[in-house]
This record gives sequence, structure tokens and C-alpha cells, in this order.
Amino acid sequence: MKIIDAHIHLSHIESFKQTAKKRSFVDYRPSGYVKEMKENNVIGAIGMGLRELEGSEGFPDSRASSPMELDMLKKESLPIGLCPGINPYKLGAIELERLEQLILQDHVVGIKIYLGYYPFYAYDRCYQPVYKLAEDYHIPVVFHTGDTYSERGLLKYAHPLTIDEVAVAHPNVTFVLAHLGDPWMLDAAEVVYKNKRVYADLSGLIVGDQKEVQRISTTPHFFDHFKHALAFCDSYDKLLFGTDWPLVPIEPYVRFIKEHIPSKHWESVFHDNALTVFPKLKNLLK
Repeated sequence: MKIIDAHIHLSHIESFKQTAKKRSFVDYRPSGYVKEMKENNVIGAIGMGLRELEGSEGFPDSRASSPMELDMLKKESLPIGLCPGINPYKLGAIELERLEQLILQDHVVGIKIYLGYYPFYAYDRCYQPVYKLAEDYHIPVVFHTGDTYSERGLLKYAHPLTIDEVAVAHPNVTFVLAHLGDPWMLDAAEVVYKNKRVYADLSGLIVGDQKEVQRISTTPHFFDHFKHALAFCDSYDKLLFGTDWPLVPIEPYVRFIKEHIPSKHWESVFHDNALTVFPKLKNLLK
């Protein structure tokens, strides 16, 4: 089965480097990810643009220029699309013009907004021009939703229910709830169920190596909320596989997601839905 990993990172973020070194034990380099791709029949991926400046407190970095790209990735020939990240503190006319010019490039397949990491709600006025660009160029907007991988994040801004207001206000834009809003998965499932152009990816639900994936996935009741949300949403055509690499290796995470998705829906979740949500990705897979 061919797989598309709809959520990865390839940026010089210190917390990612430390996670790769001490928890997931992946080779956090483009070559390391490509090796895992080949081993697991991953034919394409989507990288979420991110940046932190030297001497900063780490991500979220309010000083980072916007849009943010994959600053570890030099070979544009790889089948890895980009969702440039938005820093709402740096989102004036110049930054929006840069974003528009970036969107015109073939490898840019969407836009990423880091709710919770930056203290702005999804419906904040500052993001409205971003949604306009997404509509004009027919590309999706991916939101971080749920728990933040930083103690400096503010959870209230990352709650998935806030996306409902944005989806209603922008019915022609496709939105993706990263991480299915974990731990508020049932709320995220309702937003996906209610709004025809809202999808969710299943990335980042476990951080660690193969042993950690096994331990957490077999812990009684740990993923009851996940099972409940999948049953409630009942929309496997609106769910996308993703790893949030380097937080977890590809192979054990594929097995983990397969255990929760009926096999008749594997092709949709692991491949087809990503091409529906990110149509520009098709050009990178030729």
C-alpha cells in the first residue's frame, strides 16, 4: 500500500532535535526521513514550515520571519510538499506578499497556522488575509489543534471548536485539524462531521520510539477518546495519516493507526484523502 505522510517537520528546532536524540531515536535529517520513506513505502510527505532564531526561547518564536519554511530541506526534487508556517506577529503587507509569491511555487501545497503556540484564535482578524489567499489559490489551511509541544503554548487558543467559526465564515476554504484536536478529539470530530470542508490528520498522538508506541497503545483506556471520536465522526474519507516526524518513527506509527482504522478504509486514510486535500501534491509525485 502506498502511503502519504501528511504531517512532518524538517526544521532546525531544538526541541525536535532533542526528541529525536532522546525519545524517538530517529535520524533527524532529510536523509534520515527519506530512508524511512523508502522502508515504509511512503511515496510523499507534507512538511510544516517552522523556524526559531538563534538565541531565542525556542519555538514559538515571536521574532521568526513569516512565512516559515523547511530550513533543513535543500533538495526540492524530493516528493515533500510545503505548508509555510505563519507567525501572526509578522503578518503585514510585506509578509503577505512573500506568502503569495511562495504559494505560486509548485512545491507549496498549503498553509500552516500554529494555534496555541501563538496566542491568537483561528478567527482573529490577523489571519483573514491568509484565508483569502487560501481561497484564491485553492490550497488548504492546516491548523495545529490540541496539546502543544511547548510549555509556553496556551491551550485555549488551540481548542478545535474555534475552527467551526472559521469554517462557517469561509465555506470555500479547506481546513485541516492537525492531531484531531487531541485530547479534545470528540469536539474535533464534531467540527469535521458538521463542516463539509473540514478534515483532520491523525499525526502526533504518540511521542517516542517503537517501545513507547507499543506501551502507550496497549495502556488500558488511554485511547478510548480516540476510538470514540472515530466512531462519532464516521468519516474515514476526511481523515489523513501523518506522523509528526521526528516525534515518532514511521513504521510503528503506521501499525498503530492501522489498528484503529478498518482495513477497508486504509487506502483512503493513508493515501487518497491527502491528494484530495492537497491537490498540488500530485505534481510532486509524478
